[in-house]
Amino acid sequence: MEGSNSSEDFAVGCLLSIKTTLGEEFDGQVITFDRPSNILVLQEGSKPGSRRNIRFLKANYIKEFSFLGQADDPLDVKKCYIDLHSLQAREDLALRQAEAEAERIGVGVTAEAQSIFDALSKTLPVHWDKTVIVVMNEVRVSSPYLPECVSGGTPAANERVKKVLEFERKRLQARGASQ
Repeated sequence: MEGSNSSEDFAVGCLLSIKTTLGEEFDGQVITFDRPSNILVLQEGSKPGSRRNIRFLKANYIKEFSFLGQADDPLDVKKCYIDLHSLQAREDLALRQAEAEAERIGVGVTAEAQSIFDALSKTLPVHWDKTVIVVMNEVRVSSPYLPECVSGGTPAANERVKKVLEFERKRLQARGASQ
């Protein structure tokens, strides 16, 4: 790398033109430089706007660089706006989705039982009660998840679950035979 690799060269806010050992050329502003890992964090380009590319670059991949000028700290909290309410809402939504997905995974059940649960869940509201599939909060499907293992609920609901169960078992067998 041409030039010295002193911390002053990579001071926060420096505008640099960089050429890498891989032949890339780009301009960026230094966000930070981590000396122990030798990683330079840069904000690419200088276009104003809310979206920016951030690049993590191992300093030993810098073939040469030139100093273009000095700007303010790109992460200055007085100039950098982060919508914490929006971030909190996104986090809350992601957590709710993850919890909902986790509840759909049976604990201590076979892959076949999970496939049956997934098939039933496409058309009917289902949840697990330990290893029992509960459909529409009334019909229960116990292991080994055969039509004769269906109990509870109204006769119409019971028949509907049995039909979906028979269809899914046939589909699973056909898929298993074709592999």
